[in-house]
Amino acid sequence: MTGKYAAALLILASASRLCAAYDPLTVEKAAAEQKDLTVKDEKRSREIPLRVYLPKDKTPVPVVLFSHGLGGTREMCAYLGNHWAARGYVAVFLQHPGSDDSVWKDKPPGERMAAMKKAANLENLLLRVQDVPAVLDQLEVWNKQNSHPFAGRLDMKRVGMSGHSFGAVTTQSVSGQTPQFGKGFTDPRIKASVIMSPSGPRRGDPKPAFADVKVPWLLLTGTKDSAAITDMDAQSRLVVFPALPPGGKYELVLDKAEHSAFTDRPLPGDTEKRNPNHHRSILAVTTAFWDAYLRDSTEARAWLDSAKVREVLDKDDRWQKK
Repeated sequence: MTGKYAAALLILASASRLCAAYDPLTVEKAAAEQKDLTVKDEKRSREIPLRVYLPKDKTPVPVVLFSHGLGGTREMCAYLGNHWAARGYVAVFLQHPGSDDSVWKDKPPGERMAAMKKAANLENLLLRVQDVPAVLDQLEVWNKQNSHPFAGRLDMKRVGMSGHSFGAVTTQSVSGQTPQFGKGFTDPRIKASVIMSPSGPRRGDPKPAFADVKVPWLLLTGTKDSAAITDMDAQSRLVVFPALPPGGKYELVLDKAEHSAFTDRPLPGDTEKRNPNHHRSILAVTTAFWDAYLRDSTEARAWLDSAKVREVLDKDDRWQKK
């Protein structure tokens, strides 16, 4: 046995032991604490509602933000907030006025689709991408205020960004995507991103749009992940991963998962029965990703990069990394 071969076997054995001990689905029994707050962005005369899920730990922990899809609220995807907080993260769920439930809730049913399509515009995207730094700025202020419930509890050097659908576009925009025109909206405080139902650029080659993504990205989509509002189909969501530079990039494609698979409930027009393992898979891979890239966990990184991840997936789900 050569020295190089023996060394390789030792590395594999060590990685296997790390994976065996790591489980991203294990949580404490105590439920996460919830707080509803509002960020007042005086510069834009804009208020941004938040729902924050807090872990039991009172020492500084990483912060992960979540941006809802078109027509959603801060209350959506609570399964993510509760789990991430139970794993020791402060999970901050934003609500974006102008592209939240105010778009449709007072409209007659027959007018809601048209209202949603109208709201899926550049103006609302620009509002959203400015909401993110406004919230981060306020979190930094609250973290330093001794009288605030968040005082000293936020590790603002370890910030993750995530979102679904329009929230995915928001996440992409603030964590490395290059727009066709202008300098972009990348916030250097964001160290890793989870993107559910990603979108390629509307026009042009995806490669230049994603060539400068420097932080780790985890993309999640489904084989039936289409959205009638924006005319995005499942195939169009797959153009992002190949365009990303290597290093900390992952993609999960859930078999038969529709656009609503990442949310709490079905959407009008769904045709597939919801698969309860989809949420389990989403929780496992997103938690491991946060642990790997916000906590620098070697166990989580080994789990993500090994065959162990397949144990939380269905046989026809697709997982790849680079």
